[in-house]
Amino acid sequence: MTTPIDPCKTRFNYLICSLNQGVAEMVLNRADKHNAFDEVMISEMIAALDGFASNDDCQLLVIKAEGKNFSAGADLNWMRKQANMDFAQNLTDANELASLMHKLDKFPKPTIALVQGAAFGGALGLICASDIALANQRASFCLSEVKLGLIPAVISPYVVRAMGQRAARRYMLTAERFDAETALKLNVIHEIDDDLDSAAAPIIAALRSNSPQGMAWVKKLLSRLEDGVIDDSTLAYTSERIASIRVSDEGQEGLNAFFDKRSPKWK
Repeated sequence: MTTPIDPCKTRFNYLICSLNQGVAEMVLNRADKHNAFDEVMISEMIAALDGFASNDDCQLLVIKAEGKNFSAGADLNWMRKQANMDFAQNLTDANELASLMHKLDKFPKPTIALVQGAAFGGALGLICASDIALANQRASFCLSEVKLGLIPAVISPYVVRAMGQRAARRYMLTAERFDAETALKLNVIHEIDDDLDSAAAPIIAALRSNSPQGMAWVKKLLSRLEDGVIDDSTLAYTSERIASIRVSDEGQEGLNAFFDKRSPKWK
């Protein structure tokens, strides 16, 4: 088993990673290319996510980007390479991007995406796979794949979950560009604010005050309930989850702190 790297001590080509007072940051740092994805950036993001996930000092992750735009989606040179790959090579390439989206979606700690400017293609996957997303007023979004004869396949589970099947049909078929107000209505983002760091501050403070175990279990709970089916298995699972967390160390600490009128130790 490979030991995860420390993102804060690793020299990346296209990322800047830091960890301060429990808040990890993964900053896309390819502003000259509008933070477009290629195989190197994808590999580096996977490594950073693995590293932060295994770091007990990391309480939450903020995803940001340098420059005017969050990400233009796929890098043109990377796309040229894909056009010359055979099926097996393309499948391996696509599996890497799928792994990135899955790791972000299942990241065991809260994640926040701060979006400025353009967020196209795969960038929408990152945004929709994050727990919370904020954007500035000039942010714009596009699922442009069909213009190139392609489809937004790998990111589609996360985009459809966020905006719903009906809206996804429109924006994946038309490849229309839509603005921050529309993204807010579609549940792609949660808030619009031109000062993204200030807007994120109270959310970060709220997350840092909560039980780390409780938040991790909430993410697992919501993942389990995604199909919307409420049957005997669902009832058994949810009952077992609450019973287990009540008797866990953090559950006991939280309850005792509440009744003792003190702050829990995780704060």
